Amino acid sequence: MARFIPVSSCQLRFGFRELSPSSSTLSPRRFEVSHRRFPIKCSSSEPEDGVETAPSLSSSSSSSTSEVSINSSTYKWFTVLGGIGMLDTAYLTYLKLTGSDAFCPVGGGTCGDVLNSDYALVFGVPLPVIGFATYGLVTALSAQLGEGDLPFGVSKTNGRFALFAATTTMASASAYFLYILSTKLSGSSCLYCLVSAFLSFSLFILTLKDVKLQEIQQVVGLQICLALIVVASLTASYSTAQPVLSRSGDIELPYYSTEITTSSSPYAIALAKHLNSIGAKMYGAFWCSHCLEQKEMFGREAAKLLNYVECFPEGYKKGTKIFKACSDVGIEGFPTWMINGQVLSGEVELAELAEMSGFSLDQATEAKQLQ
Repeated sequence: MARFIPVSSCQLRFGFRELSPSSSTLSPRRFEVSHRRFPIKCSSSEPEDGVETAPSLSSSSSSSTSEVSINSSTYKWFTVLGGIGMLDTAYLTYLKLTGSDAFCPVGGGTCGDVLNSDYALVFGVPLPVIGFATYGLVTALSAQLGEGDLPFGVSKTNGRFALFAATTTMASASAYFLYILSTKLSGSSCLYCLVSAFLSFSLFILTLKDVKLQEIQQVVGLQICLALIVVASLTASYSTAQPVLSRSGDIELPYYSTEITTSSSPYAIALAKHLNSIGAKMYGAFWCSHCLEQKEMFGREAAKLLNYVECFPEGYKKGTKIFKACSDVGIEGFPTWMINGQVLSGEVELAELAEMSGFSLDQATEAKQLQ
């Protein structure tokens, strides 16, 4: 019985064709090789008798994209960081849409310098709104991928690459915004913006962490394309934006006293006396509008009774250090209340101050009777 001889990496093509005899005389039949094709299986080892296996194809070479392997614990980090980013950008969105000022950071400049600038809009859309939507997408994707079930029939591979594309876009945009903050908005401080940038970079690094060496060439091309698109889009949007002079830039602010225009109610006076008696302190800065608004809640007479600590009594300019009495207790923003060992940041309603300080109902009733 004839047997196939194993041959490596080969394919033979042959056939036979009978030649017509050249004369009527008897002659041996002749054959020549034709070009008909007969594929012959080649293998590196001899197959078993009577068994032929089909040629195999490598599945790795036919795949157009590689799967980024991210374990479930990483998806939990994605969800946590994305959720923090949503809270951060939700607060900035509220400030932007309502025109409110953020809690004053140490250093003089506020997020209002940034939020009210031309750079807080991208083609007319508030930047915090875009950030909130992007963080929401990352959070939803990572949560679904962690459970292994994506809606609308989206495959897990496509979901992973969508997550990778989103974090790459966010990191590219954050790098561009940091450049804008250090050049066009020089001197302005925006703690919330820096937090958002940190979260974006962290999410991007988490995405890259589990990318295999052989996948790098594929994802690098995607990164470069997305980064170029982001930079080009933001540059086009900001082409007419004007640089903003920050309130805390290179200008020098000599100390000045603020005038309180409202008059105090008996209730506010009684509360101010109570706060002073228990050692409650209000830390502020003369240039901080929120500090002035807090004093306006008490009124002229009551504000004078407060135990107020000015953190920049000698004025402010770039490089000025905060007053030691403020730095010793770790003041990070203005105004800051310290009542019975508890810290309250920002403007606080009188009712909340009364509750926090233990301002009794009898004292409040007595104050109301004096009205």
